[in-house]
Amino acid sequence: MDLHLKINSQLFIIWLFHLSAIIGISSGYSDWFLSKTPLNLCVLLLVMILSFNLKNIRNLVAFIVIVILGFSVEVLGVHFAWFFGKYSYGDNFGIKLFDVPLLIGVNWGILSLTSYTIVSTYVKKLWLKAVLAALLMLTLDYLMEYIAPRFDFWEFHSEAVPFRNYVSWFLFAFLFILICHFLKVKGSVKTAAHIFGVQLIFFLYFYGYF
Repeated sequence: MDLHLKINSQLFIIWLFHLSAIIGISSGYSDWFLSKTPLNLCVLLLVMILSFNLKNIRNLVAFIVIVILGFSVEVLGVHFAWFFGKYSYGDNFGIKLFDVPLLIGVNWGILSLTSYTIVSTYVKKLWLKAVLAALLMLTLDYLMEYIAPRFDFWEFHSEAVPFRNYVSWFLFAFLFILICHFLKVKGSVKTAAHIFGVQLIFFLYFYGYF
């Protein structure tokens, strides 16, 4: 199969998954679709592996380091209320270790590599690149925070999302973007834009829906 056809097929699948979820959840089948969130994240991860060249050692090391660090800060956050505030995870993000879904680290990795690739394609100055890519990630987090309790992803114990959550999200995103830069991560901007864009549209839709 032609390489471009393979990539387009993979991108078609992630759009199919997300658009089907939008239609299904909006039509009253939220329990069934939301319970498949781990499968959706695994599909995104598979697309990253197949078309984002995670076989490249630098890309792979960056991804693994970010996954481990992202998972670790979430464990500290859940158990000690560090960084983000007091919060806990629901059941729709998959299997948990230390009360934190294993896939949350994968989510950090996917967002970091895709955001870095999108911004670094157009911006060459390091600090501007890091700030803009971190802001991309923060934008998605802002939308997710509004949706997360309704989807049983996670929920803060306070009525409102603490401001320090957004500060911490930006700082960790900034750090992860620097890791991508210093390990010279290289990926397909087309794939990165689709992976980031499909999530942005999904959460933006439900931000307006609710």
